[in-house]
Amino acid sequence: MSKKAWGGRFSETPEEWVDAFNASIHFDQTLIDYDVEGSIAHATMLAEQGIITEEDSQAIIEGLKGIQKDYHDGKMSWDVSLEDIHLNIEHELIQRIGEAGGRLHTGRSRNDQIATDMHLYTKTEVQAIMEMVRKLQHTIVNIADQHVETIMPGYTHLQRAQPISFAHHILTYYWMLQRDYSRFEDSLARIDMSPLGAAALSGTTYPIDRHRTQELLDFGSLYENSLDAVSDRDYIVETLHNISLTMVHLSRFAEEIIFWSSEEAKFVTLSDAFSTGSSIMPQKKNPDMAELIRGKVGRTTGHLMSMLVTLKGLPLAYNKDMQEDKEGLFDAVRTIKGSLRIFEGMLSTMTVNVEHLQDEVTHDFSNATELADYLVSKDVPFRKAHEIVGQIVLSCTQQGIYLLDVPLEEYQQAHPAIESDIYDYLRPESCVKRRTSYGSTGQEAVRQQLEHIKANM
Repeated sequence: MSKKAWGGRFSETPEEWVDAFNASIHFDQTLIDYDVEGSIAHATMLAEQGIITEEDSQAIIEGLKGIQKDYHDGKMSWDVSLEDIHLNIEHELIQRIGEAGGRLHTGRSRNDQIATDMHLYTKTEVQAIMEMVRKLQHTIVNIADQHVETIMPGYTHLQRAQPISFAHHILTYYWMLQRDYSRFEDSLARIDMSPLGAAALSGTTYPIDRHRTQELLDFGSLYENSLDAVSDRDYIVETLHNISLTMVHLSRFAEEIIFWSSEEAKFVTLSDAFSTGSSIMPQKKNPDMAELIRGKVGRTTGHLMSMLVTLKGLPLAYNKDMQEDKEGLFDAVRTIKGSLRIFEGMLSTMTVNVEHLQDEVTHDFSNATELADYLVSKDVPFRKAHEIVGQIVLSCTQQGIYLLDVPLEEYQQAHPAIESDIYDYLRPESCVKRRTSYGSTGQEAVRQQLEHIKANM
């Protein structure tokens, strides 16, 4: 007699390699805790509804808990011929408690069972990701608190643009992560739905109570349509999208850290604990953790694309293609959790090279716009001021000096309105301080930004 739950209809059994191709047990055992949780809720409801006896329900529940414990103690082995976590657990349950184990699946299909497992898993993992995002945000805020007065070069096109507060720069990533957090939070409304009781596709003739299993599993709502319940994978696509976009933000930040820690920039120094060396060049200290995070965006984005393509042509309701929803999601979850943990550690141990940054913004032309604005304040039209400053910068580059080095006589030759106060005006600290508009890089504006963040965290 076939061990397969569906074997009664078949006169032949698949060859081992066909079973192996069909099976998902090697990856869906990740769901064991959620499968047991869902089955306990189902067995509890079946007894309360009088569909199975209380004795059978208790035997099922104790048997499931025993299987769960043995799995975590490393005492369980899985049979590929039983395909998945659901049938492996059910087969083991029947071996342990006898006929009562065969009553667990009453009023239920693997279709709503796996959907329930995946909703429980995704809900738990999204909440864990949100906590890790929040922890990284706290680390960013702590660094910003220490570096409101630290000035660094700001860039556009990766060319020096204007001096900005270091705190202002890294708080940009706080706000990116805040949008990521809000997307995960919003998605919980669509993840936190119970499909249990939808059965294969059309519901069941047994007098089950779907609201009771919803309550037992602490789901926020129920699917209103049984077909939708077993065929919906939107919440997985949405989670993969949210993971992918968060990873893109981490990648952008990683790219900056890679540049900042380079010999050319020296803006920051990474801890040895989050760096590696070279097998041939003994002087090297490589930002490999940041590079790995940047590289892992490819796999999370790939999982999102794979899921979209898998779903695009599927008719209702369940199709075996949907088995492909798990490995990509599991890997994406592991990837983002690992990346968030590494990033938080890398930032919290990073040293900001304050004196070097000060030297850098003193010896560049990132204060050129300030000189143009100074001329505008003297009633020079901005377009004319722009041309004058461009000529002064050209002269400086030819002489190998910077704007703070230009003699006053030379400034006044460029335009007589320039006075001796220009040197204080062009100091990087003054350039930053004058930016007082809401959300700008001025020190007071950044402090207001931090106060707003802390009041709402």
